[in-house]
This record gives sequence, C-alpha cells and structure tokens, in this order.
Amino acid sequence: MSMKRAHIIIEGRVQGVCFRMETQYEARRVSVNGWVRNLRDGSVEAIFEGADNIVNGMIEWCRHGPPGAKVKDISVDWEDYKGEFDRFSITY
Repeated sequence: MSMKRAHIIIEGRVQGVCFRMETQYEARRVSVNGWVRNLRDGSVEAIFEGADNIVNGMIEWCRHGPPGAKVKDISVDWEDYKGEFDRFSITY
C-alpha cells in the first residue's frame, strides 16, 4: 500500500460552517492522520497522511465540505510521507 501526504488549502466560505470539526470527523472515520486549522485570510489549511486512495478521498471530500460550506478552490501540494501523526486533530 502506497502512503501519501497532502498539504491543502481550501478557499471559499469555509469558516463558521464547522469545516474543521467535520473534516476531523471524516478523517478519523477513514483513518487519515494529520491536522486542520483556520487561517487568518478565511481559508482552511490541512495536512492528510495515509493510504494513497484514502488521502485522495479526503481531498475530494474537501471539494464540497460540510453542509453550509461553499468551496471555491483547493490547492494541493504533495509532500513526502513522514508518518509523524498518530491521529487527526484540529490545531490553532
């Protein structure tokens, strides 16, 4: 199984709509590790680490996000897998 790490930025109406909490719920449900946080510019940043297909699924989930979110754009930077996380958390 190939492991991946994705660093993503989600832009649009993604704060104040439970985006971080729902991302954490989904990531834990599918066993992806990493973190998610709000940025000052109104976007959301996340790192996902895990199996190739599951990380890709999380990115696809972020393209729509939770109800109430209006995602305009997502940028994805692929990084070397590090395995540094043992769970998925919300950071500040």
